[in-house]
Parts: sequence; structure tokens; C-alpha cells
Amino acid sequence: MSTSKSTDPFSTEHLHADLKGRSVRGGVVTVTSQVLQFSVLTISTVVLAHILTPRDFGLVAMVTGITGLAQSFADLGLSEATIQRPDINHQQVTNLFWINVAIGLGLTILTIASAPLLAWFYREPQVRNIALAVSPVFFICGLRVQHDALLKRQMRFTALAIRDAIICLVAVPIAIFSAMHGAGYWAIVILPLVLNFTAVVQSWLMVRWRPGLPKRGVEIRKLISFGGDVAASYLILTAARSMDNVLIGWYWGAGPLGLYSRAYNLLMIPIRQLSGPAFSVAVPGFSIIQSDRERLAHYYLRAVAILVWIAAPIFGFLFVCASPIILLALGNRWNDAAPVFEILVIGALGQLLIQPTIWLMVGKGDTRRLRNLLSVVAVIIISSFAIGLPFGVKGVAVMGSTVIMAILPWVLKFSFRDTPLTLRRFLGAVYWPIAVCCGGIALAEITLHVWKPTGALLQLAAAGLSFAVVYAMSLFIPAARKDLMTVVSVFARRKAPATPAAVAG
Repeated sequence: MSTSKSTDPFSTEHLHADLKGRSVRGGVVTVTSQVLQFSVLTISTVVLAHILTPRDFGLVAMVTGITGLAQSFADLGLSEATIQRPDINHQQVTNLFWINVAIGLGLTILTIASAPLLAWFYREPQVRNIALAVSPVFFICGLRVQHDALLKRQMRFTALAIRDAIICLVAVPIAIFSAMHGAGYWAIVILPLVLNFTAVVQSWLMVRWRPGLPKRGVEIRKLISFGGDVAASYLILTAARSMDNVLIGWYWGAGPLGLYSRAYNLLMIPIRQLSGPAFSVAVPGFSIIQSDRERLAHYYLRAVAILVWIAAPIFGFLFVCASPIILLALGNRWNDAAPVFEILVIGALGQLLIQPTIWLMVGKGDTRRLRNLLSVVAVIIISSFAIGLPFGVKGVAVMGSTVIMAILPWVLKFSFRDTPLTLRRFLGAVYWPIAVCCGGIALAEITLHVWKPTGALLQLAAAGLSFAVVYAMSLFIPAARKDLMTVVSVFARRKAPATPAAVAG
């Protein structure tokens, strides 16, 4: 191993001098990559939805609703342990690597063994072969957990952005080609297999570190304990998020599940493109400054403000234009997904606001309280799905979205304990982006009801213009302009050399 701290894959001391600059530059690069990924994945969603049927998507969603639980547990939280720990060495990461590989292999075998049971549970024979086909994903993912963690630990966001763009450009055309040549639901199954295999190859090429053989006597107990709490938290969170698919598939069957899952996944494209890279940028930053409580609070509020200023207009626009978006993106056969999509948008903002609290608690190592928090949240959300289930997919969507928004203040208050953060400070960070977004929604709804434009494209244009007018008018409100310009200035100064004041934020 090189002794240079800037090339040592385990050292983070050289990152302190320009933490803010690295985070912002990383965020800009990552957002650029996410725009490309968003475009490619949207194309994939549109093309596959026009070729395949709701039942095709429903059959695959039956499997992924279950395997998603295992996927959240697959790395045992050891990637976050590698990122969060101030000091770590080669042998520790080597041992963690082999643990991840063993877990991935075990989950692959478990999925193979469970395939007949899944087919029986859903009363769909095709589910068995789908489960067998997706089972290798766990083993493949286990091979790259620690390499991805080292990239994030070193805040190598450009490398991660390039990798993520490449895997989309490779996997999506293969899936579309397969669907166009009659592969049916297998085109959907192929996508994650190619994505993850390509990601493994890219991660190993980008990280010079190679694992050795596992050894006894290496201190990893604390890492496993930390990772176990993180993995349990993610497992609980994933259970809460995927149980709607499981219940709908069991109660209503593949067709209704296909409509629901497509509406949900279409909405999740912008959520994943926002929360995924933000997690990669925020958690390493939170981990590095976890001992400075006020600086951590400031960094968190700034991250939340940036996230909401970007996300709010997107979700507002999706809410107003649910019907034309579904029509253009998925086609006429998916019209019944439009009201479900509109309802899910309401809960999407709540989900996005909960995400930074998870990053905060992981970053400062408060994983046990995070696990306890998410345990309660999961029970509440899953119960809401069960209550809405007899009323169809719209009933599930209404109950889930309502409950997420209702428990949000309590979740925030719980996560802010032992920090300088308060609900008042949080509301101060998100008030103007949400207020301006609400103004955009109001004007767009008025415009569409008064003008009554015909045609999906004209409706989108009218709503988009309404949002643009409101956001332009917000610049004449001093407080809103100051808040927005503060966020814009973060990106405007992304290439400026770091100073002590800048680093302090």
C-alpha cells in the first residue's frame, strides 16, 4: 500500500481540508450523472411499458417485493461501517469483504430454495422461475460492497457517477432489445442482472484495493455490530416500503400489482436519482464531522434545503400532471395507474424528507436508535397498507401516503434528540421551497381548469409554464430569494478554493 494519504484507500485525513468543496463538487458531478441515468431509465420505463403488459410487471414485482427484503440485508450494513469508521485497515476491510461474499452466496441459495414457496404464496407458477433467475444478484452484489464503500469513503464521487452512468447505458439497451424480441417479463428480469454484473466490473476497475485472505484475530466486532444495526434498519425500512407490493400481489393478483408497481416505480425514478447520490455525498461528510455537533446540524440543514428546492417542483409537477404523464410514459393501457400515481406523489415528499434523518443517524453512528425508530415506523406503515388493502390499490396508496405525512413530525423530532437540531430549524430550511411549490401547484391547477388544454403535451406545457411563473415571482419575495440564492451560491462556488470560513459553512 502507498503511504500517501491521498492515495491510501483507507485514510480520510486529507478530506478534512476541503470537505465542503468535495461535497458540493461531488454533488454537482453526481447530479449530472443522475440526469443521464434519469433519462435512460425513463426511456427504459416508457419503452418496456409499451411493449409489455401490466401482468408482466406484476409477476416480476411479486418476486422483487420479497427479494428486496433480502437485498436490503445483503451487505449487513458493512459498507456503512467502512464509510463511517474514522480508522480502518486493509485486513479489516478484507474480512468484511469475505463476510459480504458469504452473505450474498447464502441469500442466493436461500432464494433458490424459496422459489417454490413464492409460487405457492402468490398462486402463480411463473414466479418460481423468476425467483431462480434473480437469485444470483445477491452473490454478485456481495462482490462489490466494500469496493463501493471505499469509493464513498474517499468521496470519489466522479468515479461513482461515471460507473453508474455506464451501467445504465449497458443494461437498459439489452433489456429493451430483449423485450422487442419477445422475451416478455424476462426482459425485466435481465435488467438488474446486467446492471449489477456491470457494476461489479466497474467497481473493481476503479478501486485499486484487492482483498487478501481472511484472518482470525482481526478486530471487526464493532464494525459488525454497527453494520448489523444499519442492516436491520434498512431491512425494516425496505419491509415497510415493499409490503404494499407483497400484499397487493397476494390479495389482488399480478394485474393490479402491475398497475400499482409501475406507478410506484415511475415515481421512484426521481426519488432514487435524488436520494441515492445525496446519500453517497452526505453520509461520508456527516461521518467526518460527527464530533462537531453544530457544524453537523448546519451541514444537515443545508443538505435538506438543497434536496427540497430540487425535489419540491418535481413532485409538484408530477402531482398536477399525473394523467398526461402516465398516458405519455406508459400508454393507454395504463390509464388506471394515473390516480394511484397522483396519490403516491403525496407520500413521496414525506419519504424524501425522512431520508436525510437516516443519513444523519448513520453518519453520527446512532444506528441503534435508528433501528428502534424504523421498527415503529414500519409497523405503522405496514398496518396502514393492510387497512387500505380491501379497498383496492388506491386504498393502499391513500393509507400509505396519509400515514407517512402524519408521522413525519414525530420521526424528525425523535431523530433530532441529542443534536442542536429542532423542528423549528428544520421548518426554516424547508418552508420556502415547499411554499413556492404549493404556489406552483395552485397556479397550475387553476390554469388547467380554466384553460382546459386538450392533449397531454399541451397540458404538460401549461403546467410547466405555471410553475416557471411562480418560481420567477418568488424572486421578488426577499426571504424566498435569499433562501434560494443561498442554495444557488453553494453550486456557484463549487470550484472556488476552500477557505477556513468556507469549510466551516
